[in-house]
Formats: sequence, C-alpha cells, structure tokens
Amino acid sequence: MATPEKKPPITCHVLDTTLGRPGSSIPVTLTLQNPPSSLSSPLIFTATTNADGRVTAWTPSSPFSSDSLDVIFKRDGDQKYSLTFNTEEYFGQRGVKTFFPEVEVKFVVRSEAKGEHYHVPVLLGPFGYTTYRGS
Repeated sequence: MATPEKKPPITCHVLDTTLGRPGSSIPVTLTLQNPPSSLSSPLIFTATTNADGRVTAWTPSSPFSSDSLDVIFKRDGDQKYSLTFNTEEYFGQRGVKTFFPEVEVKFVVRSEAKGEHYHVPVLLGPFGYTTYRGS
C-alpha cells in the first residue's frame, strides 16, 4: 500500500462560484511576512492549484532560503502569512475581466497553535470572493 503524501502545514483550496467547480491552474504565492531576523526580506513559496483547485505542495522561491515550509513553520513565535491568488490570469484565460486582479488573504499562525493544520479555502468569482479558516 502506498504511503499518502504528507501535506504541508498550510494548504488552500479555490472554488469558482461562477462555474460551480474547482478553480484549477491558479498561480498562488504564500509569503511569510515576518521572517526570522537573520533574513532581510519575506520568505516566499509558490504553487499552482491542481485540477481539484487545491495547493498541496509549496516550492520555496525566496533568494535566501531553500528551507521547506515545514522547517519554517516550526520556528518559534507568531508568524504572519499572506496567500495571494492571481485571479486576473485565471479569469483572463476564459476572457473574463475581473474586478479583483488578485486576492490576498492575510492570517496569523500563533506560536501556541503550531501543531494545527491551516487550510484556507477561497470561494471566488470575478466580482467578489470570500474566505475562511477550513479544516
């Protein structure tokens, strides 16, 4: 039996409310806004939503860090993150002009809750979006 792939501590999911389907192939950027003092700039990870509209793995893209999100996530202290979804590219592929060229969701991972999983679903349309902390 195959071992299931371990999911990262932060995941997201996009549902396109205009189609009633997952939002696939959306470029997403996860940014640690308050990196350790040893780094001078935010830590950035990138991904693209899969056919189910989910991000299940992140690629480090900061010039000064090759650490995985798992390693960064375990560091002490509260961590402030943002998820940025490139909605203009996504809707543009269908010829739809969106009011929101990107959607940015900011959230905090408290140090006392580091053992928890953080899942951020986004319900998306060209003229509105909503989000919440999922499970």
